Amino acid sequence: MAMQDTHSTGELKLGTAGLHGMIDGVRILVVEDDAKIASFVGNGLKQSGFAVDKAADGDVALELAATTPYDAAVVDVMLPRLDGLSVVQRLRSGGNAVPVLFLSAKASVDDRVRGLQAGGDDYLTKPFAFSELLARVQALIRRSTKAAEPTRLSAGDLSMDLLTREVRRGAEAVELQPREFSLLEYLMRNAGRTVTKTMILEHVWDYSFDPQTNVVDVLVHRLRAKVDPERTRLHTLRGVGYVLRA
Repeated sequence: MAMQDTHSTGELKLGTAGLHGMIDGVRILVVEDDAKIASFVGNGLKQSGFAVDKAADGDVALELAATTPYDAAVVDVMLPRLDGLSVVQRLRSGGNAVPVLFLSAKASVDDRVRGLQAGGDDYLTKPFAFSELLARVQALIRRSTKAAEPTRLSAGDLSMDLLTREVRRGAEAVELQPREFSLLEYLMRNAGRTVTKTMILEHVWDYSFDPQTNVVDVLVHRLRAKVDPERTRLHTLRGVGYVLRA
């Protein structure tokens, strides 16, 4: 996992280290036999900047894990040929400590305990919002690499203090409403990358579906008026989404 050291300053800058947005070289293994779920998770992780390998059964997952160093794995519990619990048990017995997030339709406490006892690091029940899966994967990687969560974000002349919630455009302070702040934080964490309306809905409103409204467009318009009146930073990619560029 290629990351520059910014832990001493606690600041994430465009083009420097940090887990959110700057994650080139981080490889995730997705083990899921449901093609739709595998595509949903895999594509979402790729859009978030990860490299992704997929396996549809436990045997293939073990073969991939034996030859490729992964930064995290997302493993379905119910798999053909070799179930997810057995996959992780074999990984652990072979000395592979890759952080594992289990996916399962089983939501009981006993099921979650079995997953953790099998060597899993986290457990997420279906159905789930991709934003939650992404946050859990990022947390697993941070813990395994002891990467510090930044307290400041910056992209060009925009800066954000996550502790004081102060935003500045150059030397000028910018007053943002809570959702405007949340949207700008998300865009800055993903600076230089395109984020879709669905991704924004999941992150800012916690919607795992499109309510068929223009709430995202309205919020982006309000934020742009405050942080990008010159329309040089926050760009709309019609039919795709938005990207914040320095």
